Amino acid sequence: MRYLLALLICLGAASATHAEKLRELANVSGVRPNQLVGYGLVVGLDGSGDQTTQTPFTVQSIVNLLGNVGIQVPNANNLQLKNVAAVTVTATLPAFARPGQLIDVTVSSIGNAKSLRGGTLILAPLKGADNQIYAMAQGNMVVAGAGASAAGSSVQVNQLATGRIPNGATVEKAVPNGMNNSEFVQLELLQTDFTTASRVVNAINGVFGPVAAALDGRVVQVRAPQDPNMRVTFIARLEGIDVTPATASPKVIINARTGSIVMNQAVELDSCAISHGNLTITINANNQVAQPNALANGRTAPVQNADIQIAADKGPIARLPKASNLRDVVRALNAVGATPQDLLAILQAMKSAGALKAELEII
Repeated sequence: MRYLLALLICLGAASATHAEKLRELANVSGVRPNQLVGYGLVVGLDGSGDQTTQTPFTVQSIVNLLGNVGIQVPNANNLQLKNVAAVTVTATLPAFARPGQLIDVTVSSIGNAKSLRGGTLILAPLKGADNQIYAMAQGNMVVAGAGASAAGSSVQVNQLATGRIPNGATVEKAVPNGMNNSEFVQLELLQTDFTTASRVVNAINGVFGPVAAALDGRVVQVRAPQDPNMRVTFIARLEGIDVTPATASPKVIINARTGSIVMNQAVELDSCAISHGNLTITINANNQVAQPNALANGRTAPVQNADIQIAADKGPIARLPKASNLRDVVRALNAVGATPQDLLAILQAMKSAGALKAELEII
């Protein structure tokens, strides 16, 4: 138990006492990826496609596709397609992507297709949040899975309803960004912290002079050259500046579903006493049949017998000394001898009693 708890309670976010590169603490405003999504059809499946009687949108998509190439389909409602699947196509458009650049796409079934293995995605437009087309996707899919079924038995390895197409989409439109439209460049800290923002300003001004100012606890505004080439060089130097971030606030994160506990280096404990015991209830059912004598006018009837036992384990009082570093905190909590699930309740009680010097977050 001691070693298990030591594994569950880990360093998490260590106390920041060393300098980090500015690129690790902040992003340049406007330099960000964009999500794309589209709808398409995968063809060429080996009988593992959608059951079109249950997915009418697949049939409608096929009819529309054939109509676009001049083929009219009579009695479209009677189509029984087994080699076609309706899918969603998703991709991430990186910052500064230009027309002609290739990006990866992920293809996922939205119908009841058994497998997309061996299929080919037909040309599908990918749209952004503004409903504009930014890329076109098409190609043969890679499905990292395998499956087989026969005589009512089946075996499957990994997921067969999702696949990827490396370099499967071509960028058709660039996303405009305003990085070069202003005399300032804004740096957005990954975590809001006024101390870190102040230190970033001091570090930048120490290298370039008085060019930086903090707008709030997250955004730092920096005056940058107007020439695009000089601005790129300036930002490259900016990202390489060493900054010592503020010490992380003490925090304990509890995952109530898995019992995982993570705490950072700044967590401290005050002296306290803990008593913890377990209550175990055991119920054993012993069902019997009551059989009357042959000459009696009785009936055979079932009899339910239940044996209920309650065991209350002793909960000795454990005294936890004051702990000012993570190693002592782990050693003190291990001394309680509780399971990780029990420790969830103990930590909450310690926080309420004021013995746990940390923010408690339950996810």
